[in-house]
Amino acid sequence: MTKEIEIGTEFVTLGQFLKMIDVVQSGGAVKWYLREMAVYVNGEREERRGRKLTNGDFIRVPGAGSFIIKGHS
Repeated sequence: MTKEIEIGTEFVTLGQFLKMIDVVQSGGAVKWYLREMAVYVNGEREERRGRKLTNGDFIRVPGAGSFIIKGHS
């Protein structure tokens, strides 16, 4: 099941997103997590914590679930 994540801004970074869904607790942990674990944005593996996620982006975090960003377009 895909969960919708609502944001109140134009975008959220992948690092902020991972903190929002409680996968990591800090920015330093984000860097490690993306290096060690597979995270997919729109079907492609992503390792940049600064990657901007916008309305309609689909994120899959193995072990945590699938998410779609809903917010400003």
